[in-house]
Amino acid sequence: MTTQQPNEQSEFELTLTAMAHGGSAIGRHDGRAIFVPYAIPGERMIVRLTQDRGRFATAEPIQLLEAAPSRVEPRCPNFGPGLCGGCQLQHIDYAAQLELKRQIVIDQMTRIGGFQTLTVHPVLASPDPWQYRTHTTLHATEEGELGFISTDDQHIIPIDECHIIRPELLDLLNALELEDIATLDRVRLQVGSDGNQRLIGLTTYDGEMPDIEIDIPVSVNYLTESGPQLLIGTDSVDYTIKGRTFTVRAGGFFQVNLPQAERLVDLVMDQLALTGTERVLDLFAGVGLFTAFIAEKASAVISVEGYLPAVEDAERNLGGAAHVEFYAGAVEDVLPTLEGTFDAVVLDPPRAGVEGEALDTLATLAPTKIVYVSCDLATFARDAKRLNHKDYQLIQVQPIDMFPQTASIELVATFIRN
Repeated sequence: MTTQQPNEQSEFELTLTAMAHGGSAIGRHDGRAIFVPYAIPGERMIVRLTQDRGRFATAEPIQLLEAAPSRVEPRCPNFGPGLCGGCQLQHIDYAAQLELKRQIVIDQMTRIGGFQTLTVHPVLASPDPWQYRTHTTLHATEEGELGFISTDDQHIIPIDECHIIRPELLDLLNALELEDIATLDRVRLQVGSDGNQRLIGLTTYDGEMPDIEIDIPVSVNYLTESGPQLLIGTDSVDYTIKGRTFTVRAGGFFQVNLPQAERLVDLVMDQLALTGTERVLDLFAGVGLFTAFIAEKASAVISVEGYLPAVEDAERNLGGAAHVEFYAGAVEDVLPTLEGTFDAVVLDPPRAGVEGEALDTLATLAPTKIVYVSCDLATFARDAKRLNHKDYQLIQVQPIDMFPQTASIELVATFIRN
């Protein structure tokens, strides 16, 4: 695909009619789709082309002629064209964000997945659409300032204000002085459920662990592919979900929105509907969030995770449950080695989704039910289409808003074997 530079006559009036996956609104001009960030369906704007891709193009808003009723003033001064790329929807009222996300799910499942009739429930709102993130990763400028990647992916926007991270993280960010680390690349900030456990994880451009002194109460770790290396304090934080404590080492994955993580567990367990006799397979199991609650209801659980420190955390978090087995390895490598049958499977892959070969192997195991937790709608629609061709019927999709103010969409979907 070739990208042409727009010409000088690239400004025109556009009416936006729909929302696209990724946060841009869509209008049509000269018979093709035009994608415009920071716009809302129903609005009229003067826009300017920024990238001409032939069959479609992207444009930037120049003048708002008619605003949608759902347009609101963004809270963050770092929100907008050319600024921080962390949020895409702060200009939209929260209730409208939820409905737009539901429509995006329906559109993607129709266009990519090929599902013409599908039950997509209303999006479950976050109890607080602000200050919900328990961890975030910032990038360092050459001067050692911390910030987020800009909307054009070309530079770093230094910040001292962010409205979607927990206040404890913002306080930590503003207290950090890391300018002396010349090779600093990224800084991951984490806070535990109680707000008292604060941890930072560092990476550097040269792969060398830095010397660091710090005079604030925070743990410091150097992050590597094989796991964290402790510099100061401790190497983990604790998260409490539905009365259970999950220890997560620095750099490890855990849901950022804790109240919604509890609802996510409820959704998965409701869809599994375990009676106590089932053998369940938990793939991409992480530190054991779903495994722990499945183990309370199932007769046997197999947990598979590719990141070894997460497997070790899961074994610790499950407290040596005798009817749970842990496998460390890529899902596509472990699946062919498993023996026996499974009544149900939970999938919670990263944004890349599930390898096609792994889905095919999973289908040969013939579980009665598959509950798929997705954080990327496009790869989920692709995987759902493949499972559908493997004799699995997608019966319902429940979106849940884990990431308010952003274009990200989380969902829980249920497949039943025909």
